[in-house]
Amino acid sequence: MRLLIAYLSIAFIFILLIVRLFVVCVIDSDFLVKKGNEQWYRDLPLKANRGVITDRNGNVIVGNQSVYTVYLRPRSVSNPQKVASSLSKLLELDENKLLDKITSASVGEITVKKNVSEDIGKQIQALKLDGVYLTSDSKRDYPYSDFLAQVVGYTNIDNEGQNGLEGYYDKMIRGVDGKLLITSDNRGSEISPTYSYLPSIDGATLTTTIDINIQAFCENAIKIAHEQWNCKRASMIVMNVNDGGIVAMCSTPTYDLNNLPRHDINMLNAYSKNSMIVDVYEPGSTFKIFTTALALEYGCVSENRSFFCPGYRIVDGQRIKCWRSRGHASQNLAEGVMNSCNCVFMDLALSMGVEKFYQGLRNFGFGKKTGVDFFGESSGLLMRESSVKTVDLARIGFGQAVAVTPVQLLSGVCSVVNGGHSVTPHFATEIRDTYGNFLYKYENSSHRILSENTSKKMCELLENVVSKGSGKKASVQGYRIGGKTGTAQKYENGHIAQGKYVSSFVGFAPVENPKYAILMIVDEPSSYAYYGSIVAAPAVSDVFSRIFAYEKTAPTVNESIEYVTMPSVEGMSYNEAIKALKELSLNFEVEGEGDVIISALPLAGEQIIKGDVVLLRT
Repeated sequence: MRLLIAYLSIAFIFILLIVRLFVVCVIDSDFLVKKGNEQWYRDLPLKANRGVITDRNGNVIVGNQSVYTVYLRPRSVSNPQKVASSLSKLLELDENKLLDKITSASVGEITVKKNVSEDIGKQIQALKLDGVYLTSDSKRDYPYSDFLAQVVGYTNIDNEGQNGLEGYYDKMIRGVDGKLLITSDNRGSEISPTYSYLPSIDGATLTTTIDINIQAFCENAIKIAHEQWNCKRASMIVMNVNDGGIVAMCSTPTYDLNNLPRHDINMLNAYSKNSMIVDVYEPGSTFKIFTTALALEYGCVSENRSFFCPGYRIVDGQRIKCWRSRGHASQNLAEGVMNSCNCVFMDLALSMGVEKFYQGLRNFGFGKKTGVDFFGESSGLLMRESSVKTVDLARIGFGQAVAVTPVQLLSGVCSVVNGGHSVTPHFATEIRDTYGNFLYKYENSSHRILSENTSKKMCELLENVVSKGSGKKASVQGYRIGGKTGTAQKYENGHIAQGKYVSSFVGFAPVENPKYAILMIVDEPSSYAYYGSIVAAPAVSDVFSRIFAYEKTAPTVNESIEYVTMPSVEGMSYNEAIKALKELSLNFEVEGEGDVIISALPLAGEQIIKGDVVLLRT
């Protein structure tokens, strides 16, 4: 019996050993091999460079700067105090915290600091500290600092694209990391040459539609406007009218892409938000462009039709005012567009009816995303067709009861003036890998929205606005420019926000063969001179004049600038002041509904261009 028990015990032990051997050799083999490799082999990451981003002329607008990442293997450190002291001084770290990490670490490797400059990295290498090693890395470099801040976006600490073009095209421009596998002793020190090598693959190059020189013109213009009008935000977009390529886009306030406010996530999100694609606004009179174009296209209006404006229209029992409360009296279509008369555009919208008008607006892309290559695009707000009442239709006709994104409105304007075909706003022209192979190439596709005749007629009407009407401040001597002013009240919590306006001007040039369209928006100008004709149009003139010089565009109009002296109209009655201005061929905007002129800009005695816009306060 005892012998049997002994045999059974020995057999049981052998069974346990066999089971354990099976577990070690079969079940846990992968785990144990991995643990062994971790002791004998060390992976050194080989970081790929992100692809550069260039403008349309090959100028680098986002590049890379060589840096180091500092690692530490605690088991390999023979003198923790020396290592902690040396690294903390060079890397500006807390010495005691670093020492604690070294002496109490339970992991095999610690990342001490990323994005260490080349100079500091070389100083660390020269110290030859046990257990400390560096790998080459790169971080994003933005040579133009705060230019294109809301467009290109930024990367996180791991060099991954977070938003803007950096985020949208991250998968193609991030690259593929490699690694270096070396053998090491039980303290982590290298004991043999490289065991294996997997090279990194740098990211692809993204070529954009941006022109950095035109971008600079715009950045300068919005900064001047922001300071001059003390506004909440000034924004500008320049677009190629023929294919929707975004040549420039900027907004204030901005920030330095090389010095991100990462400590304040709310500030970072606010500064980096691209309001020209993400936010919507009520366009006001700039929307009248589409009402006019569609009415002409559908044959709902002739050029010689007469409109009468008493200063208001009664629609569905509601009194809707024209911006000039005293009215524009009798006028034809061209005069109505020049005067930006609300009554004219109410009549045009009502003559088309909801079905036709909405069909045309949808063809222009309103109420849906444009498809721009950027995250977070808004669709705009277009009232559901079945819910549109007659009074709503009238208001939409002159740019109320509808909301658009700036990029949506500008792409629509491009379609109006380019011969009548649609465009898709976009940033990317092409993306090529490190071998020059195409990963992406933009292909223009479009559909017809307007006839060429309608487009040509619209160019003529909009040229009159600049040459003879309220858009005079957008003119450039020697060149034909078309455009439209816009001034819209803002709403807060469903109610009009008193004293808060969005002032804008949209222009295109040259009229005879349009190439560029520009939208300038001044959000909440802190001045009673809040009209788009005064606060936004001059910036468009400035940018166009610089573009003409930059591209060596020859003047096409032989004209001399006529100056007149601003008359003294303060204290005059409204009618007397208007008569005095008209005698000098001056245009005007009126603030208030009084009968006596309180003040006027420009000031009396100033030399101003004939046809310029005067602001009257009553």
